Amino acid sequence: MSFTDLAKKRCSIRAYETKPVESEKIAAIVEAAHVAPSAANRQPVRLIQVESAEGLANLGRYANLYGAPLAFIVCADAKRAWKRPVDGMVSTAIDASITCDHMMIAATDLGLGSVWICAFDPAGVREAFNLPASLVPVNILAVGHAADEWKSPERHAVERIPVQELVTKA
Repeated sequence: MSFTDLAKKRCSIRAYETKPVESEKIAAIVEAAHVAPSAANRQPVRLIQVESAEGLANLGRYANLYGAPLAFIVCADAKRAWKRPVDGMVSTAIDASITCDHMMIAATDLGLGSVWICAFDPAGVREAFNLPASLVPVNILAVGHAADEWKSPERHAVERIPVQELVTKA
């Protein structure tokens, strides 16, 4: 399958089977995170892999995991992140988001569903998982075997803005 076909197939899954994610699939998702680029190759991203019932319940107090049997808390270490000299912008959210995107595409390639979760309580997650002050929880990725039908890969033709609106030529 081409990359574009894979990207079109990926969609947010918000209902999961209780079946655990196979360890070799978890390893492949983590490998995709491992090779993700980061600003100036600073590699500030850190993952917290949550798959125990206790861990999922704990994380579920701060985010809706949609019943996923696996979640990754995608964090970035502000001390390691690149800072743009012109305006001081720190790359934590960008680096964590690129990593999360690699993980979502890998999950799709493995036949797994995922949903990128930004609606969560970062302070609660920080406290619940005893994160150091420099580690910023940027997003959560829920992963598992989809319980519902996947959306059509052709949905982008009607659900997305036209390419002409997306791109401005200069």
